[in-house]
Amino acid sequence: MAGCTDCAADAGDVTDRRFRRVLWIALAANFAMFLVEAVASAIGDSMSLQADALDFFSDSANYAISLFVVGGALASRARASLFKGATMAAFGLWVLGSAVYRAVAGSDPDAAVMGGIGMLALAVNVAVAALLFSFRDGDSNRTSIWLCSRNDAIANLAVIAAAGGVVASGSRWPDLAVAAGIAALNLSAALHVTRLARAELKLAAASGSCGPGASAVAGNAGPETAGDGCCAGRHAAGAH
Repeated sequence: MAGCTDCAADAGDVTDRRFRRVLWIALAANFAMFLVEAVASAIGDSMSLQADALDFFSDSANYAISLFVVGGALASRARASLFKGATMAAFGLWVLGSAVYRAVAGSDPDAAVMGGIGMLALAVNVAVAALLFSFRDGDSNRTSIWLCSRNDAIANLAVIAAAGGVVASGSRWPDLAVAAGIAALNLSAALHVTRLARAELKLAAASGSCGPGASAVAGNAGPETAGDGCCAGRHAAGAH
């Protein structure tokens, strides 16, 4: 088995360039939708839209962080994933707190605004998820990005359903329930990403990142990990 430095470097470089291009597209799309939903949530007095807007902003920040660590050492990418896991968890807790506040203080969500913006956001997220689908396997950094996109699409479907619930019930509770659901989804993803990142940090420390131990891990992980964090990323992800 070739050493770490010879581990399908050319294929890895090509994959990283493709991944960077997709990340730039995802970053632009998510930040644009953050602005759209931030305005729409204020106009429509919708907590679920506000939660989704903040989710778009969080994803934009995560994509920007990922652009800086693509092709970097496994330990660097794992640390970036830990930071992203923390931001996802903080976002989830903030939304839960805001939903509780709206439940007490009251709100009057506009179902038409919720449904229309929800469908636009769904179209954007499905397009981004399709671009990222081929990169969903690998280290915790790529896994976190895929989870963000998947969660966004699920959240958009929930916002559309909440709009129907607001019309049917004539109350704010479907909107608040979906906001809480979006928060729970982000907390779950944050926990998953953090676990993967911690496993990768342990692996990097044990192997010296790109020392002989990394090559040994690469040999055990299989050829499908070539070019991805000294061939060790997916092995760490598979540990859980």
